[in-house]
Amino acid sequence: MRATRRLRSAAVALAAAATIALAGCGITIPSDVDGTLDRATDGVLEVGITPNPPHVDTSGEQPTGTEIALVTSFAGSIGASVAWTEGSEQSLVQLLEIGELDLVVGGFTEQTPWSDRVAVTRAYAEAAQPDGSTSGLVMLAPMGENALLSALERHLDAETEGQS
Repeated sequence: MRATRRLRSAAVALAAAATIALAGCGITIPSDVDGTLDRATDGVLEVGITPNPPHVDTSGEQPTGTEIALVTSFAGSIGASVAWTEGSEQSLVQLLEIGELDLVVGGFTEQTPWSDRVAVTRAYAEAAQPDGSTSGLVMLAPMGENALLSALERHLDAETEGQS
């Protein structure tokens, strides 16, 4: 009985010491492997866009659409300006993978074929598909940039609350 208490006390003391040691290391969760959120905050958010109205429309001087508005709002929430790069899905995903872009939008759905190469947000809205079904809309981010993804998802949740 006494040995069990000693072991429990030792385990509690060890857990407390580990918690204090880790807290002192400045570890934050979620974190970004490449520091994307920290770099973009009060800086520039690099966003790839592929035309897909009404989500992304590139026919005018400046891109417009529902996702453009959401990204612009997110950038404003972190004090960033947005630099837009237009391209095909494949070229934008490649730029995302090598760290040239922070985010890619273009009416992507939960069934995106790119999910094995990039991080995908939770679905933030439903969109009608050509066959009459609906699918959740998502945005693409770099793998491992979990702080960026988490901040973006919180923003999307707040902006789209009550919408479908």
